[in-house]
Amino acid sequence: DGGRGGHVIIRGNSQLWTLLHLKYQRHVIAAHGEAGSGNRRHGGDGKDAIIEVPLGTLVKDAETGEVQAEITEDGQEIIATPGGRGGLGNDHFKSPTNQSPRYAQPGEDGLEEWKIVELKLLADVGLVGFPNAGKSTLLSVVSAAKPEIADYPFTTLVPNLGVVRRPSGDGTVFADIPGLISGAAQGAGLGHDFLRHIERTRLLIHLVDAGADDPIGDLRVVENELEAYGHGLLERPRILVLNKQELVSDDQRPELVRDLEGASGRSALCVSAAMGTNLDGLLDRVWHELGI
Repeated sequence: DGGRGGHVIIRGNSQLWTLLHLKYQRHVIAAHGEAGSGNRRHGGDGKDAIIEVPLGTLVKDAETGEVQAEITEDGQEIIATPGGRGGLGNDHFKSPTNQSPRYAQPGEDGLEEWKIVELKLLADVGLVGFPNAGKSTLLSVVSAAKPEIADYPFTTLVPNLGVVRRPSGDGTVFADIPGLISGAAQGAGLGHDFLRHIERTRLLIHLVDAGADDPIGDLRVVENELEAYGHGLLERPRILVLNKQELVSDDQRPELVRDLEGASGRSALCVSAAMGTNLDGLLDRVWHELGI
């Protein structure tokens, strides 16, 4: 008999963080199976082609968009495209009247198909809010991450990850998601591309810029986008944070907090990521919500 063709296998690798290595390797080809030979010797199976991907990777059918597999563990393997079946040798077709048949069953042709490989970040906590709400600044202060920070909208063009140390000594991953604007769930701005990255988070921190022209309006826009995107984001536990508290006077701040709490239905915590004010209180809330 002939050996089967090699499989194309996707394997989880906890040491990888991006899919950049696949950008330059668009075609992956597994080896052919070997032919059988005389004396009932079985041909060897073709060598599998293994694609290593970071945890959080989805494998989708390129035509239907159906999710075929999800890689969440180091070393986890799935067969993305199976090798063709090996053919049967002529020994299978012997009969009392034909001891040496001159025909055999051919092996199957290998499959040739496209797959979509998509990475969704694995983070416990997602930071959401309007552009310039201070998400990147907060991440840079509470973790060792060094995201690009500037005083203009859309500084963050890709999600950033940072590990925040917990009281137990190990780390919790925070993800800084590019700013959401009105219509993000329908494709406006950068939000639509990255909303999917917060599907896996256990907790959201919604930052509102205290110095914005309309903090209440900004709050409602982000809440509406979470609802429009779906996937249970609006029901996800959220901590409402009024950031840049130094931009509001002590007299005005209580009224702004009351308005935010009234519009959102949840309590608001005042912090200043840039000044380092009340960040311990915020992290205490995070650990409490995560049950740490």
